[in-house]
Amino acid sequence: MFKKVALTLFLLITAAVIAILAIAGTRPATYHVERSAQLSASPEVVFGLINDFNRFPEWSPWQDIDPKVVTKVEGGGVGVGATYYWVGNNDVGEGRMTITESTPSSHVAEKLEFLKPFAATCEVHFRIVPQADGSHVTWAMDGTNNYMAKVMSLFMNMDSMIGKDFEKGLGRLKSLAEGAPAPAAAASDSSTADSSAAAK
Repeated sequence: MFKKVALTLFLLITAAVIAILAIAGTRPATYHVERSAQLSASPEVVFGLINDFNRFPEWSPWQDIDPKVVTKVEGGGVGVGATYYWVGNNDVGEGRMTITESTPSSHVAEKLEFLKPFAATCEVHFRIVPQADGSHVTWAMDGTNNYMAKVMSLFMNMDSMIGKDFEKGLGRLKSLAEGAPAPAAAASDSSTADSSAAAK
């Protein structure tokens, strides 16, 4: 009796695994995650924050996951060629971001490489469009699904999971950008201060 039950259970589990693998094979080969936000800050201010990896921890949606995460910025941290490396706990993992394109005040592209706990490479784009009252910012990520990723996609929603982080990051970017002085205003204040000092 026990052998019969065990055999039946084994066959059911085997059938379930085969079904999962078969369904996973039909999943899309690529994925796209995108979120946008309206910021009451100039494109110049927004671009300056995104294009500078030295400022990334200030608005990163993942900073809270592991406050002790170790990071390293290379290439000056600003513009094409700059890199941001991190290694943290199991939730944060290990990886590297590299700025591959940088068009002042409108676009920043990055190569995002996850090293641990799994290896994957994605393309990230930040697009900044000027608006009458500020900037419209879009954060997007594109990648490919290997077979394991397709299996995982049956149990978790990539758009929902990553999209939630993007929304959190854009919210922090909004607060940071809207609290920063506009470049022109800052330059004007500096000029005024220099003039006052010269007059004295």
